[in-house]
Amino acid sequence: MTIACGDSHTSTHGAFGAVAFGIGTSQVRDVLATQCLAMARPKVRRIEVNGKLGAGVYAKDVTLHIIRKLGVKGGIGFAYEYAGDVLDAMTLEERMTVCNMSIEGGARCGYVNPDETTFAYLHGREYAPKGAAWDRAISWWRGMASDADANYADRVEYEGARIAPTVTWGINPGQALGVDERIPHPASVADDERASLAEAIDFMDWRPGDPVAGTKIDVAFIGSCTNGRISDLREAARVARTGKVAAGVRTYVVPGSQEVQRQAEAEGLPEIFRAAGFDWREPGCSMCLAMNPDKLRGNELCASSSNRNFKGRQGSPTGRTLLMSPAMVAAAAIQGHVVDVREVL
Repeated sequence: MTIACGDSHTSTHGAFGAVAFGIGTSQVRDVLATQCLAMARPKVRRIEVNGKLGAGVYAKDVTLHIIRKLGVKGGIGFAYEYAGDVLDAMTLEERMTVCNMSIEGGARCGYVNPDETTFAYLHGREYAPKGAAWDRAISWWRGMASDADANYADRVEYEGARIAPTVTWGINPGQALGVDERIPHPASVADDERASLAEAIDFMDWRPGDPVAGTKIDVAFIGSCTNGRISDLREAARVARTGKVAAGVRTYVVPGSQEVQRQAEAEGLPEIFRAAGFDWREPGCSMCLAMNPDKLRGNELCASSSNRNFKGRQGSPTGRTLLMSPAMVAAAAIQGHVVDVREVL
């Protein structure tokens, strides 16, 4: 399908092989009136992540790593096709996380070619085709996948084993580091990046050379359309079993939908979180964009599994956000500071 919706993270649907992208209010009007959009055909960049991810490294780390390497403007004019051993091995929910944040990398959309993992996930679901219609759909979907000899405008490749648990430290999703790295010095980056880097260091109250690990947090948020799925909650709960939330840390665990909430409750996940001192909430956007009362206060620092760390994104103009995987957020909540989840697990 081609899916256009008034939300930038419509790109999540690319995990199923759809061409999915967000549109603005005026474009929503055009689509509702005509079912059409006039737009330039994007170039296609194939992004391969090969090898195997290490323990404690998740889809969120993969997408943050890609954005870190290519930049928040690197995808402008492109559609991202994700491929390689790591993407092939991912579940559909993990692929959804990667495709979700294509927009943070500047791409128009991101997708994974439909394969057996896609078909197995869809089979038997309420709105999936049934019987002979299913067989016809499978044949069509296979034909949608890129040919082996397809031409791309650009190709990049990363090694999964070289990706560490990744944390943003700045004010855009491309300002990210492995959890064991240190804040860069403005002199170490290209001239056109120095002003942004210096602004981020000042806003986030860092000093060049500061380690990311050990940074004290005030709030921990697990949820959002990036990481509010059942698999995300299961991994966070696995970490929550290791201890209790540190004194002074405010927590929010927010399932991404009512269906996820029902499944989590059937598996007993809320009880695990509550026993560790986490606050289990009703499904929704919550702190991702400061929905309702779920907001940062003053210059609080939040470990967040959401998708954007812009100034003011989580409700306070001076609030600060570190993006990371749900497991990393849970570990930070328990320790009271940013910690390498591999050590916890």
